[in-house]
Amino acid sequence: MKLNHVAIIPDGNRRWAKTEGFKPISGHEKGFEIFKEVARETRKLGIPYLTAWGLSRDNALKRSIRELKFLYSHFQDNFEKLLRDKELHEDEVKVRVIGEWPRFFPSRLKTVIEKLEETTKNYGKFNLTFLLAYDGRREMAEAFRRARRKTETEGSGPQNYLWTKDLPPVDLVIRTGGDPHWSAGFLMWHTADSEFYFTKTFWPAFTAKELRKAIAEYNHRPRNLGA
Repeated sequence: MKLNHVAIIPDGNRRWAKTEGFKPISGHEKGFEIFKEVARETRKLGIPYLTAWGLSRDNALKRSIRELKFLYSHFQDNFEKLLRDKELHEDEVKVRVIGEWPRFFPSRLKTVIEKLEETTKNYGKFNLTFLLAYDGRREMAEAFRRARRKTETEGSGPQNYLWTKDLPPVDLVIRTGGDPHWSAGFLMWHTADSEFYFTKTFWPAFTAKELRKAIAEYNHRPRNLGA
């Protein structure tokens, strides 16, 4: 089966760091490195859409100031690197950041995100989406509120008001970290018919080889859409 859209919940950064005897921040550092490897591999495999959850809204509200300061600093560093990434531009990767990040992020980080989105907006060969300060329940609630304001004659359903309305349905959802559960309504609309792949591997140990393993399993499953 041709994969069009893979979505990832990269869980286990802090637990990986603990098992390795490192500080929690080291898990996030390694997680950023792994994401670059996995994103590159999806492009090699010809998968046009990759979406990753980077930070939930709840995280932005409840994580310690120290940890959030570190995360925001690393988001900024990595987005700045993406702006300068030769491969990103050669591969024509359109980057989007979706969520309530404008409410929470410092101005310098918001500026680099806006610049990255603007610089890549006309690309379309590959699509890389980050969900930051995101909560799928709030996304759905807002979509239904906005749709309800429209008249029936306009025929505008809630899917047209999703923050993620431009993304196609998700074929495969990968969650690392060994906890096979959903989180905060992750892409609720887009995962209605998705296949799920749960692994005990912590995200910082999830290599390109692990990605290929997940895709191989997906390819051997029958798709029972709507059944």
